[in-house]
Amino acid sequence: MTTATVPTEQTTSDQIAGASVKIAVIVGSIREDRFCPTPSNWIADQARKRKDVEVDLIDLADYDLPIVLGGNDESAPQPDPVTELGRRLAHADAFVVVTPIYNRSYPASLKNAIDWFYLEWQLKPVGFISYGGITGGLQSIDALRSVFTEFHAVPLRDSITFANFWETFDHDGRPVDTDRTSRHAEGFLGQLVWWAQTLRQARAERPYPFAESE
Repeated sequence: MTTATVPTEQTTSDQIAGASVKIAVIVGSIREDRFCPTPSNWIADQARKRKDVEVDLIDLADYDLPIVLGGNDESAPQPDPVTELGRRLAHADAFVVVTPIYNRSYPASLKNAIDWFYLEWQLKPVGFISYGGITGGLQSIDALRSVFTEFHAVPLRDSITFANFWETFDHDGRPVDTDRTSRHAEGFLGQLVWWAQTLRQARAERPYPFAESE
């Protein structure tokens, strides 16, 4: 006769620690003729090389999100695109946001997508990849860090930027300097996975002490 094993806190904790990290890579531009899918596909491919990672490539252009946010009635039905996107975000353990720079900041479409959600971002790490001219879009990343901090997310300190991006990728969508960018991606993803595992474990073990609103 076999006896079923009763799950304990330790076995549950071990299962959580050993589970794959689900990374959502967010294509942050919806413009026509955009470049954003190129670095997004690149980092997704880099992440897929890891055996401890599952990748979900989310293209915001696939979601017709309303530009007017919903009200405070939590019982009100959400628009279908919001529900569908929210399900994918909630499933993720970590995020990589890929963004261009428009007039010294990130696109309005990306801000709209971020603001439709709250719990989906909470207590999860967020890494950033930007591209642009001489600065590589650093202003976009600086602005996004402030936004995600407001959600009690954990923005990574390190990021990946592509300055003069039209010169840094070949016609097949691969970085020209393959060795250097691969090393950067390895370190970047290593940090993201570390934070994802650490925060996932913490969320499972104990509640986060949110401060009371003033």
